[in-house]
Amino acid sequence: MKKQPKVVVLGGGTGLSVLLRGLKHYPVDITAIVTVADDGGSSGRLRRDYDMPPPGDVRNVIAALSEVEPLVEKMFQHRFKVGDGITGHSLGNLLLAAMHDITGDFLTGIRELSRVLNVRGQVLPAAKNSIILSAVLEDGTIVQGESKIPLSNKKIRRVFLNDEHIEPLRESVKAIQEADLIVIGPGSLYTSILPNLLVGGISKAIREATAPRVYVCNVMTQPGETTDYTAGDHIQALIDHVGHNFIDVVIVNNETIPSEFLDLYLEEGASQVLFDEERLKSFGIGLVCDNIIQYGTLVRHDARRVSDLLLGLLKNS
Repeated sequence: MKKQPKVVVLGGGTGLSVLLRGLKHYPVDITAIVTVADDGGSSGRLRRDYDMPPPGDVRNVIAALSEVEPLVEKMFQHRFKVGDGITGHSLGNLLLAAMHDITGDFLTGIRELSRVLNVRGQVLPAAKNSIILSAVLEDGTIVQGESKIPLSNKKIRRVFLNDEHIEPLRESVKAIQEADLIVIGPGSLYTSILPNLLVGGISKAIREATAPRVYVCNVMTQPGETTDYTAGDHIQALIDHVGHNFIDVVIVNNETIPSEFLDLYLEEGASQVLFDEERLKSFGIGLVCDNIIQYGTLVRHDARRVSDLLLGLLKNS
């Protein structure tokens, strides 16, 4: 029996979950490597109370890759609205905290819940422990904490980990080394994607990888993070932080978003990420340009279309 190609996807937040919901329907062996920088909301509270990695991004990825009845997934994602001590917590976060408390090992909790929820692939944190993300803003101000960084509404000069020697999860490094395709994004550039790449062992494994390394560019800018960013600005930020042009291919949207959707985003200070083709070509990377947008209440990546494009790159590699 022919082995399925191994696809490693790195990121966090909604963007990663959207892509994985599409990718899990394809004949690939998926490993999702998830950021552990979140310090806000339910994740932040559990991180402090139990001295554990934040569970929120991991929970969302488990839910995205699960193959269970919709009601079971809805229960896993349910967020309590009342009750002393549990208001604001999701059931999935509490289950991950309980497993960590029982076993003392976050990864064991992820594996056990993945088994119960029939997860398609494996979910791994980028690092063994929580990381503290800080940012240097355009005026030199330093902001500490992933949840606080987008609130300044100032341009971000760079982000960094407070502990430069944070240890990567060995299993995550091994997955990258054995991958047939490495996918970075989509997701919040500075607070979901770069926290993974700033873990030294992770970025080193990606730089040395022989598999094609693909960046799925965001379709909309994010207020407080990437205001007015073009696709080329996203690539430049990745290179600046890793110190090496490690992207082989970028998948970028080249279709104009209808004004009725753009107007909704403009009210919040967001806009379409512009496809600056000539600048992208100047990086010497391959371009895959397509209409990769799906419209609903929000503008999202078309997970099936992006998955098709990724599989096309697999076949050509």
